[in-house]
Amino acid sequence: MPAPPDRAEFFGRVRRWFGSASASRAPLIYAARVDPTADARDEVIRLRYEIEELVATSRALSSERDIRKLLGLILEKCRQVTGADAGSVYVLEGEGAPADKTLHFMLSQNDSLRIDFQEFTLGVDEKSIVGKAVLDARPINIPDLDVLDTPGVNPGGIRHDRSFDTKTGYRARSMLTVPMLSAHSDVIGVVQLINRKRRPDRRLHEPADFANEVIAFDARSEEFALALASQAGLSLENAILYDEIRKVFEGFVDASVTAIESRDPTTSGHSRRVATLTVALAQMVDSSSEGPFSQVRFSAEDLRQIEYAGILHDFGKVGVRERVLVKPKKLYEEDLRAIQFRFAYIRKSLEADAAERKLRLVGLPTGFDVQPRFQEIDAETDRKLSELEDLLLFIAKVNEPTVLEQGGLERLVEIGHLKYIAPSGEPRPFLEPEELAALQVRRGTLTDAERVEIESHVVHTFNFLRKIPWGRSLRKVPRIAGAHHEYLNGTGYPRGLSGGEIPIESRMMTIADIFDALTAADRPYKRAVPIDRALGIVESEVKAGKLDADLFEIFVGGEVYKAVL
Repeated sequence: MPAPPDRAEFFGRVRRWFGSASASRAPLIYAARVDPTADARDEVIRLRYEIEELVATSRALSSERDIRKLLGLILEKCRQVTGADAGSVYVLEGEGAPADKTLHFMLSQNDSLRIDFQEFTLGVDEKSIVGKAVLDARPINIPDLDVLDTPGVNPGGIRHDRSFDTKTGYRARSMLTVPMLSAHSDVIGVVQLINRKRRPDRRLHEPADFANEVIAFDARSEEFALALASQAGLSLENAILYDEIRKVFEGFVDASVTAIESRDPTTSGHSRRVATLTVALAQMVDSSSEGPFSQVRFSAEDLRQIEYAGILHDFGKVGVRERVLVKPKKLYEEDLRAIQFRFAYIRKSLEADAAERKLRLVGLPTGFDVQPRFQEIDAETDRKLSELEDLLLFIAKVNEPTVLEQGGLERLVEIGHLKYIAPSGEPRPFLEPEELAALQVRRGTLTDAERVEIESHVVHTFNFLRKIPWGRSLRKVPRIAGAHHEYLNGTGYPRGLSGGEIPIESRMMTIADIFDALTAADRPYKRAVPIDRALGIVESEVKAGKLDADLFEIFVGGEVYKAVL
């Protein structure tokens, strides 16, 4: 057999084979050189297997974003290619130098023993095997852990904690501890492999099994594990960065919701409840095996997209004037005070007019009996003052956010025609046109202009959300959130979409939004509605052709509404 190639030449060949490879990955192939004492056919088979495993593992690692799943995959593959019976993964956490950080024990696997491990953290200590691997940033291969207790063999004094072995009867003999490196060659974790077996299918239970079946990790296993750990380190670093970005983004979403709810504390929790209800409804739809949604499926990313859209569906309310957004009654407080001051002025005007009339009577010739005329003036003034008080009480009653009672509109019009003489000497109406328009609102508190302003929040939401680079998996968030007030019959807003033009996610959110708005805690402008009545109101909207009947059936039949109770 030919001698192994020059290392530099060999690394160049590796880079050509795999597109790019660092020196830390290259020992995999270098260790796989043909052993002159081994059978060439077996060597080729093993080499092909290792290359295939490396490529397959690389693909799997690069596509996994969940850190725990990624760690499980890393450990599984390292054990598989080295024949290790057991293993663990530690992730380095904290800031500063490695010695200032902590090792988070996050995962353990064992083919021979069913274990119920618990996560824990430990300091980076050069006396522990994993700590030494972190500080030296190189693999530690111990053929037999028992030799650590032999005088003169272990000058560094590293130790292995036997408490697990003592507790379970399992015995760790051979151990390979490999650091995982970031793109900048910083250690970010450690893979620890335990008990390489002669026959991978064997289980280790009896003392004889550990003595006869466990062998040392050879150089080839070490370098292959190092190659996998290096690739895994890059994938882990990417997953950690991805997780950090996700947490930052979720923090932004939380802050956005806080900004929304701080402007209207009475609606606190609404955005999250709508998100919870919509996701719960989507999960029920996803599990449907029959009916119109039997082919509709939502992935984990789809559900996250729905959740974000639900949480941010009202974000555009930051663009609505606060006085309109939280308007509790038909008249703003300052407008009601203006009317009260005006009526107080009218009252004083009536009283002054009565006094002036009496004064003129006093100036008549002696012998004229003014007392009967005084009584007439007092009676007329009392009647007008009483009528004025009744008008003010009626205005206060109409100002409440209730349905305008029968005849109320006509009486408001009559009041609007009444005049008084202002201090300027010109006649003015008892109610200014904008005040009259506000009091004539038949339901709720908003005038037509104010309702248009409130409805504009959906446009603000869409315009705001579409400026965010959501990426491919969340790209529909603006569209979903921006259509949650659209109705199937085209009477919704802001675009008047209908039928299939409305995304199914938005149709689900519309049901959730209306239900929560009805059942939410009392607000200044409305009372909370009992669940049965709320479902009845939503059903009436379904019958009116506004909401999706099939989705509402799942919402009720699957008791989705209980997700926020």
